[in-house]
Amino acid sequence: MADDDLRVEVVYATRERQWLIALDVAPGTTVSEAIHASGILEHCPGIDLTNIGVFGERVGHDHQLESGDRIEIYRPLIADPKDARRELARQGKSMGQR
Repeated sequence: MADDDLRVEVVYATRERQWLIALDVAPGTTVSEAIHASGILEHCPGIDLTNIGVFGERVGHDHQLESGDRIEIYRPLIADPKDARRELARQGKSMGQR
């Protein structure tokens, strides 16, 4: 690790498991470069890299990282949240109830 390296994290979760991989990268490193350097693609080869973000804000693959950034790889939605809320409301329930 060089003195000017940035400490970042790459996170990904499935229903069964969560990965949080911390790594040191050089200044100017992009989100895409950090994802590849983290090795997460070897652990989860089917990851869809269409939707990625840093601390909940969507960013592009060429977004340059800052020290402390957490890169989040989002899974595709399996249901439209609006449709799910409508269905629960129809049943007289809210999102906090099942």
